[in-house]
Amino acid sequence: QLAESGGGLVQAGGSLRLSCTAYGFTLGNYAIGWFRQAPGKGREGVSCISSSGDTTNYGDSVKGRFTISRDNAKNTAFLQMDSLRPEDTAVYYCATGDFNCRVGAPSIDFASYWGQGTQVTVSS
Repeated sequence: QLAESGGGLVQAGGSLRLSCTAYGFTLGNYAIGWFRQAPGKGREGVSCISSSGDTTNYGDSVKGRFTISRDNAKNTAFLQMDSLRPEDTAVYYCATGDFNCRVGAPSIDFASYWGQGTQVTVSS
């Protein structure tokens, strides 16, 4: 099971830190992708981190504002979100998958196991 946490309501310009914790399996064996889905829109790849943590990548809309990381000893991945904007409002999901983090943001086509999502709302 994958479980996201850390979502909430924040004003524009603020920060949130999302967590993605694995239960029942070793997260360090997998690349992790963060995705988001805004109302009425498709699921968008936000950021990707390799299994070892040495390779990361981001979607253009979040580059320079979001930072992905992981602590394999704690079986947890993180998404630090700074300088948040109203357009960042969405449900955020983490997923394991066959992501190649060297080429860009993760694609849902390669996701294999999803968490339940956590709501992030940014007010203007």
